[in-house]
Amino acid sequence: MITNGVHRTGRAAAMAGALALVVTGCGSGDAGEAPDDGRIPVVASTDAWGSVLKAVGGDKVSVTSTVESSDGDPHSYESTARDGLAFSEAELVVYNGGGYDEFASQLAREASDAPVLNAVELSGHEGSDEHAEEPDPHKAEAHADEGTSEDTEHGHGHGGANEHVWYDFATVEAVADGAAKELGKIRPDEAATFEANAEKFTKALDDVEAKLSAIGEDNPGAKVIATEPVSHYLIEGAGLTDVTPEDFRDAIENETDVPVAVQDTVLRLVKSGDLAAVVNNPQTATPVTEELVEAAKQSGVPVVDVTETLPEGEDDYLGWIESQVDALDAAVNR
Repeated sequence: MITNGVHRTGRAAAMAGALALVVTGCGSGDAGEAPDDGRIPVVASTDAWGSVLKAVGGDKVSVTSTVESSDGDPHSYESTARDGLAFSEAELVVYNGGGYDEFASQLAREASDAPVLNAVELSGHEGSDEHAEEPDPHKAEAHADEGTSEDTEHGHGHGGANEHVWYDFATVEAVADGAAKELGKIRPDEAATFEANAEKFTKALDDVEAKLSAIGEDNPGAKVIATEPVSHYLIEGAGLTDVTPEDFRDAIENETDVPVAVQDTVLRLVKSGDLAAVVNNPQTATPVTEELVEAAKQSGVPVVDVTETLPEGEDDYLGWIESQVDALDAAVNR
């Protein structure tokens, strides 16, 4: 759905002018650099979603991921003029939604006429708190036939939907299918290729999902603690029991102080010998989570790192996910 090409060109030129006046960092070294080799320029809010776009588009697309491994927490990322230019030139935009990457939601509304895929909307997971995103009527067509809701919002699997949906494989498959459909509209002669790529990706992801679900099947009742809710869907998919106290989870996610009594409870759980693993998000480390991780190591409890963006040097979604599933499997089956 590419409309008003003159308007797009004019806006891109304006953004380029702003970029010339602003010297700043960016989430990708290629941001704002439209391909001149015939590839379709596409933009993702994070490299997690960018790697999905790459799997579907292959060498027919040029992917810009705004937030990559070294760029910190997408929750607090501040977009740049270069990011705005990349969005203005994109022919397809994918972002997470649910309040996770508000910068991308804003850029998609303000700087792009391209179709937009909002992963949380495609997920069907819904919540009800103060971080809801306002619907954008201009982006409705890209997901109008997906049966999703504009009321999906920021939450963490306890009173609201958990927004870390790149670990929810059904959602990832929906995004891959949606990307194939939109890319096929942009480049009809390549539509079959995009569909085949999405099908291949989905099949491989199904294999990873089977490996994940086998963890809990082989270890019924296995318990874990998570330092942050990013791992929610992995733990759920593995069939493991998350015994993280809700007050601890909320405090870490909302960057507030963990009550002393709650921290003591968590440390006792770690030292009890009753845990299969501690699932840690190293990108949101705090003195409290570091103390928890250290206590786990001293108690012989495996620590499994689960991240929000791909590791440095990794650009393959399936490889990244499978390595984390394998680490969780090894920890629980030790």
